[in-house]
Amino acid sequence: MANGSLSNCKSVFDFQHTLYATTYTIIFIPGLLANSIGLWFLHQFISKKNKAIIFMINLALADLAHVLSLPLRIYYYINHTWPFKNFLCLLCFYLKYLNMYAGIIFLTLISVQRYVFTTNPFKAKDWKRRYDVAISIGVWVVVGTACLPFPIYRSSGLNNTTTSCFADLGIKQMNAVNTIVMLTVAELAGFVIPLTVITYCTLKTRTQLKEDSLQCQNIKEKRKALWMVIMCASVFFICFIPYHIIFFFYIMVTSHVIQNCTFQKIIMTVHPFSLCLASINCCLNPIIYYFTASEFQNEVVKYSNSVVRARLMRESVSSR
Repeated sequence: MANGSLSNCKSVFDFQHTLYATTYTIIFIPGLLANSIGLWFLHQFISKKNKAIIFMINLALADLAHVLSLPLRIYYYINHTWPFKNFLCLLCFYLKYLNMYAGIIFLTLISVQRYVFTTNPFKAKDWKRRYDVAISIGVWVVVGTACLPFPIYRSSGLNNTTTSCFADLGIKQMNAVNTIVMLTVAELAGFVIPLTVITYCTLKTRTQLKEDSLQCQNIKEKRKALWMVIMCASVFFICFIPYHIIFFFYIMVTSHVIQNCTFQKIIMTVHPFSLCLASINCCLNPIIYYFTASEFQNEVVKYSNSVVRARLMRESVSSR
């Protein structure tokens, strides 16, 4: 390969500050409102029998944690300086990956649960809510621990006088073994396995629906389950597949395994776009709650009817 260092190719991705500031500004308000309202709605139905509620609550919490860190990211990318503590910088950086991988796991769990309970209704009756709570706690512990290397990997050169953060953080050079271990775990556990599971659940749920449609068995409920799984798969495919494909080559470039300058420019140019695309998941995930959960649809109808009735009563009183 040609001898081209990453520093010599740096000018090609100077645009990323504008890209990040624009993307985060656009998704902040919709993400904040959608996940806050979604979390409130989900809490109202926590005692209902919908088995996916606990996982959806955790998905909303993961999204909200990332969304609440966006104003600091926006500030940095607009002003090009970080006046806050280094810990806060690394915390925001950490929350980004915590949101991504927790979101991936909870999307996978929602898909699996919908598929299993749709094809095996008796398992749904025997399943306890506390099982979902225990699984969720386990997910946060495992994912929270697994994401710690990301801020550590990007903390090179940080000190009390550092004014850089996020995309401008230094990259710690690791030996080949550590690089391969981190990359393998991230790609397998955070991408390949969830992708395989979600794809399998989507295809099997679709097949099950076709078979049951011939026998006219529980078509309505199974169609809802299929849409739930399809929405999980859509969010995964849109937000996370491009990022993880680019992420593999990004690690290879930043670790100087790949030193070809032309290839570096391509990867370092595409990587910010894939990262922005991954951030959009905090706006897309609420669609799963609003348009695939029958409880939400019923509650929206009830709320709309109550508003209309209240308005009609006020108009009736005022006209007397």
